[in-house]
Amino acid sequence: MRNYVGAIDQGTTSTRFMVFDQAGRIVVVAQKEHEQIYPKPGWVEHDPLEILRRTEEVIAEALAQRGLRASDLAAVGITNQRETTVVWECKTGKPIANAVVWQDTRVADEVRRFSAAGGQDRFRAQTGLPLSTYFSGLKLRWLLTNVPGAREKAAAGDLLFGNVDAFLLWHLTGGAKGGVHATDVTNASRTQLLNIKTLDWDEKLLAAFEVPRAMLPQVRSSSEIYGEATLGTIAGVPVAGILGDQQAALVGQACFRPGEVKNTYGTGCFLLMNTGERLVPSNFGLLTTLAYKLAARRHIMRSKEAWRLPERWCSGCATTWGSLRKVQRWRRWRERSATMAECISSPRFRDCLRRTGKRVREG
Repeated sequence: MRNYVGAIDQGTTSTRFMVFDQAGRIVVVAQKEHEQIYPKPGWVEHDPLEILRRTEEVIAEALAQRGLRASDLAAVGITNQRETTVVWECKTGKPIANAVVWQDTRVADEVRRFSAAGGQDRFRAQTGLPLSTYFSGLKLRWLLTNVPGAREKAAAGDLLFGNVDAFLLWHLTGGAKGGVHATDVTNASRTQLLNIKTLDWDEKLLAAFEVPRAMLPQVRSSSEIYGEATLGTIAGVPVAGILGDQQAALVGQACFRPGEVKNTYGTGCFLLMNTGERLVPSNFGLLTTLAYKLAARRHIMRSKEAWRLPERWCSGCATTWGSLRKVQRWRRWRERSATMAECISSPRFRDCLRRTGKRVREG
């Protein structure tokens, strides 16, 4: 009898597989980290095949811990680090390069160049997002431009693009032998290629970023059966849910009504507010993004997200250096570390915290 559901939590630094019972209680968890690759200052990469291996390993480990089998699982869902960009060969499943992680800033010059012809907000009306090193569109463009032969292969229909959710879904459901190439609206909305009004890839954006539409995944809801897993340990189990990690936290905290807000601390710090079915532009730098879409409902829920300039990612990482419940111990530790003291006590760090708080209050 299928009494459990499984969740793949693919994050920036590790991958987890969690199994829940019918009451929503955690039955078992397995977790493994993956390598953080820093080829140059400002560049951050992951090996997509290592992420795939870690996913397979934690699934097998978690099920083995409790003696569970695929037949015990009613469904499996995926939540993932958003924006991290993967391009792979559709015939082999092999990535053409390492994944370009959301933190990566290699496209900073492209951001300035695109912004010079229309401003940083030139695509905000369609996407809800400013031009930034953060989102997937420019990262994808960089891969197509800088990996030898990539643009030609993409034009020929030999390459696929996706964030980590789409890469995992494709592999878990068969890969080169009929794998499902799809993503959900929350992940698609973070590519800066999706029109958040039409919920479809925008032809003008694709032309601006020079991205062939054929390599993009199908955009689907956040809760539906995309396909059945072919991976041995979960073969035959429906893959039935996808949400970007921060939207998953919004849903997980039951923020289903307009005005409800979640704030979570991981590799970064993210605040999301449910704004209902309306698009609510912000005058204070917040992002307008998609919160979730349930297959059984016609309407899509939207949200606003606290926006951080790249240096503000430091604030989220800083919480890993000391628990907020142990402030005094953290301060003593800071005083013993000149490097940490310089970072945490810097005017830029204090100012970014002040500006973030102001924007959340006003936006």
